[in-house]
Amino acid sequence: MQKLIFIVDDNDTNLVVAASALESSYRVQTMPSAIAMFTLLKKQKPDLIILDVEMPEMGGLDALVALKNNSEWINIPVIFLTGWYDEGLVADALELGIHEVVSKPIVPDVLLKCVQKYLGKA
Repeated sequence: MQKLIFIVDDNDTNLVVAASALESSYRVQTMPSAIAMFTLLKKQKPDLIILDVEMPEMGGLDALVALKNNSEWINIPVIFLTGWYDEGLVADALELGIHEVVSKPIVPDVLLKCVQKYLGKA
């Protein structure tokens, strides 16, 4: 069975680009918010999460803290997506347990290679 990836971003274009880059090798579930992600996490555990940093309601850092504070989700690899690179943000994210930071606009091959680093080639 293919490994499952959650892609969480409030921008539909980013969801489409990321899903298109990964869906030939992995099962992909897209969602527009961290709130939607946590609702789905209660039913289904992904092998990896791709999480936008800046979202309304709950941003990526807050979502990462919540993921890492839950024993069922703590070991899920998380890749951040961000449109702006901030060294402080990256340092905070690394300290909290982020695995990678991928810049937007998303380059499909770069995203795929980052995912393959943690899930292997399908």
